[in-house]
Amino acid sequence: MYRGRLERDLKHWTAQGLLDAPTAGRLLQEYDSRPSSFSLGRVLMIIAALLVSAAVLLLVAANWEAIPRLVRLVGIVGLIWGAYLGGAVLVGRGAERLAAAFLVFGTLAFGGAIALVGQMYHLSGDTFQAMLVWFAGAVAAAALFRSGAVTAIAGVLAFVVSGADWTQSYNVDETVLLWLMPLMAAVIILLVRYTGAARVRHLAYLLLVAWLAFIYSEYETPETAIAIAGFGAVAYLLAAVPQSPLHALARSAGAAPAFYSYLVLVVGLLVLHAEFDDIANRLLLGIVTLVAAIAGIALSGKENGAVRYLGYATFAAETLYLASETIGSIIGTSGFFLVSGLVVALVAWAVIVLERRFSKAETRAEA
Repeated sequence: MYRGRLERDLKHWTAQGLLDAPTAGRLLQEYDSRPSSFSLGRVLMIIAALLVSAAVLLLVAANWEAIPRLVRLVGIVGLIWGAYLGGAVLVGRGAERLAAAFLVFGTLAFGGAIALVGQMYHLSGDTFQAMLVWFAGAVAAAALFRSGAVTAIAGVLAFVVSGADWTQSYNVDETVLLWLMPLMAAVIILLVRYTGAARVRHLAYLLLVAWLAFIYSEYETPETAIAIAGFGAVAYLLAAVPQSPLHALARSAGAAPAFYSYLVLVVGLLVLHAEFDDIANRLLLGIVTLVAAIAGIALSGKENGAVRYLGYATFAAETLYLASETIGSIIGTSGFFLVSGLVVALVAWAVIVLERRFSKAETRAEA
């Protein structure tokens, strides 16, 4: 998406005479040469590694009883070490795409080996413990080879670990996820910083959002929802306000910190709507939600499109909700639809005005 916008901007600047065509071509070529840019070949190579891993594991599992125990153990260990050593050799030769496929294959084979060896030697434990060991192995491999692909695997495994504990809490201490989920998110963020796999950071942020959802499921009270909304508000202000001491650090990670913290704020306010039954508290909460929507648009509307559109959606949804709670209950269904249409038109007009102001502000900044 960014590449397409960059290409359009370069063509526009070239047409205006601000940039010559050869320079624009070199700029676009430099962006395409970056390791973090999208590569169809790399994606297909990773998919191939996933398919081959699944095929090998299924083949071994299907003939498991027919293979001698020693051969099983040597084969599993040899498969893992062969994949990692092959990946290391390919990294040294600069074949990063093929190396990523080997490393992904080795990481997936490691997970399969945990299950197969546990079954072979009847080791005690449950799914949660096995997934946690797999996650730790993926983290170690990602750090050792500085692999963005294995970092992505570790990010996915963090959700698998959380899901295994969440669905099997009768086997594990129910408070484990209260500290384990944010710890795994922090590990993924550190790996992202170390390996340069910028896109994987979204998995860490989503894991933190899931952690807050887990906290609410464990302590389902209005106070918990207020705490979640307050946490989101503070985190968003720290990320979005230029005077914040963490603003520069948040900006270095792109638009994601501000968006996900704002998402937590919106989700917390949404949950509070279900907690309050009386009309007075709901109206007060509606006003707070509208203020939060306007604040998000005002603070991040110019440079963070994700926050801007979430603020638009929140403002429109809350306006319709307030109309249904007040006017809609008085004038009936047909009148409510009429008022809703007028409200949506008003919101659309406000969005158009704001977009024009943002566009004029950007034009003045460029000038």
